[in-house]
Amino acid sequence: MKKHLNIKIYGIVQGIFFRATAKEKADQLGIKGFAKNQPDGSVLIEAEGKKKNLDEFVKWCHIGPPLARVEKVVVIEGKLKNFPQFTVN
Repeated sequence: MKKHLNIKIYGIVQGIFFRATAKEKADQLGIKGFAKNQPDGSVLIEAEGKKKNLDEFVKWCHIGPPLARVEKVVVIEGKLKNFPQFTVN
């Protein structure tokens, strides 16, 4: 069964390839959705996939790519939007 998660990542997460690396990880796990920089310096990710894969993806979001300094991750379950792929906006 597919789930939809809204994931907001705070810290040093912009300008360090967080979104591009999130796309690589999402593609590996078969997760659809998008990653987008926010005006407050955070990254918003909407992700859809199987629970097990989303759990692994959220774990990755707490770490991010090598230059990231993740301070906080907020995860809220949402309504399925049936994204066709994972994109970087």
